[in-house]
Amino acid sequence: MRWKKSIRSLRFISALIEEFGDEWGNKWMFHYRWARDVDQRASAGRIARMRGPTASEEKHEAFAAQVRVRMVDRAWFVGSSEITAPQIEAGFVEMLDLLDSHLATRPYLFGGRPAFGDFGLWGQFYELWTDPTAGALIEGNTPHVLDWVHRMLWPRAESAFESWTVLAPTLMPILVRQVGKQFWPWTLANETALREAKEEFSVTLGDKVWTQKPQKYHARSLGMLRAKYSEVADKSSLDMVLAAAGCLAGLRA
Repeated sequence: MRWKKSIRSLRFISALIEEFGDEWGNKWMFHYRWARDVDQRASAGRIARMRGPTASEEKHEAFAAQVRVRMVDRAWFVGSSEITAPQIEAGFVEMLDLLDSHLATRPYLFGGRPAFGDFGLWGQFYELWTDPTAGALIEGNTPHVLDWVHRMLWPRAESAFESWTVLAPTLMPILVRQVGKQFWPWTLANETALREAKEEFSVTLGDKVWTQKPQKYHARSLGMLRAKYSEVADKSSLDMVLAAAGCLAGLRA
């Protein structure tokens, strides 16, 4: 019975990390891809070549320029700005260090096989790895993250999932410092801003103020996450973890 209870709790934590990767990890990816000239050139050129593989150089350059202008102009959508840039980059560097430590002794986030959380987080890290600046940070500093990025291209079950007791020493810091202190306060502030029909909102994350326009899609995905939480029959152990991580408030809404 205790084993089944643990699996249900870990299943929700995996879903929480998937949501974190999809919604907060997207800020890292989009920011690094379009904040610097070298990344803009590389990404716009790659996208243009993928969309028009047989285009002449003249047409390719023109389309790449259009892609670059359009995407750089949309950086505000994920909250990337001159004000938030230091927060985004410091958070990404911290996450790299935390994730590398966690993956040092296991092939996937929850042990010997990929979970829902792996796929949600990996999608952003894969894209980050393909760009010059973020890719250099991954390849130059975090070998275990790099191995995981490669491994997830062809994921497979190598062994069993680990227990929370085994995972907690290195997974809990990710939940506390990244999900609980960064993503979750932003999530609830974004929901409030949408409910109050605000054009822009600010929220204190750690000791910094984050300001951006609200994101409508995330309010819907938050509703789905709450539904998954409500499906956990015995929440006693799960709630202890979520409370310690700073992610319990708002889940019962």
